[in-house]
Amino acid sequence: MSTAEIVAALRMLDSCAVSDALDTLGLPGAVNGLPPMWPAGRPVAGRVRTVTAAPKAAAGPATHIATPLVAIAEPDDVVVIDNHGRADVSCWGGLLAEAAVQRGIAGVVVDGACRDVQESEALGLPVFARTAVPISARGRIVQQAMDERIQVGGVSVAAHDYVIADVNGVVFVAADQAERVVALAQRIADREARMAEAVRSGRDVSEVMHDSQFPSVTAE
Repeated sequence: MSTAEIVAALRMLDSCAVSDALDTLGLPGAVNGLPPMWPAGRPVAGRVRTVTAAPKAAAGPATHIATPLVAIAEPDDVVVIDNHGRADVSCWGGLLAEAAVQRGIAGVVVDGACRDVQESEALGLPVFARTAVPISARGRIVQQAMDERIQVGGVSVAAHDYVIADVNGVVFVAADQAERVVALAQRIADREARMAEAVRSGRDVSEVMHDSQFPSVTAE
């Protein structure tokens, strides 16, 4: 599958189905504590582009965090910022959101805080973060690296991995596992749709939800 095909397939799923597929395959990827900052109402999926944040160490001006990456990002990229879970300073705001929309960025995930949530919402740019604060990054944190491997909530994430995020949370998928994860997630989603229909038709929910009814790694 091409990158575009994987992204399109993820957008037809949800984070729960993908997380279940990862569980079945014994792979990491689901992250806790990164809710949507506004109710986007649709899954966000795309190719990961990473930014590593660090405290500003010297006096004088510095390039604002994430601006070098946003300037070269491509449509369907998702910006993922590792600010080590810091909740006391924002590393994503309204001007970055304006630039991201111009570049066709699909969404933003911040392991830390963001701000200007109302501006991202007005622009239709989904943002997932630990929290929102009004405190600016300027003079406090800088971009240490981009498109390098980072940690997000204990999950190792590399540039060009994949991510799906929705009201349930954020799930990362390693690039070299994406095809089989997506295929299994599709099977899980299809099976759960049939299970829901069985419940609606009157079948006992304890029978419908028995472990034996869920897809395994082996093909059906």
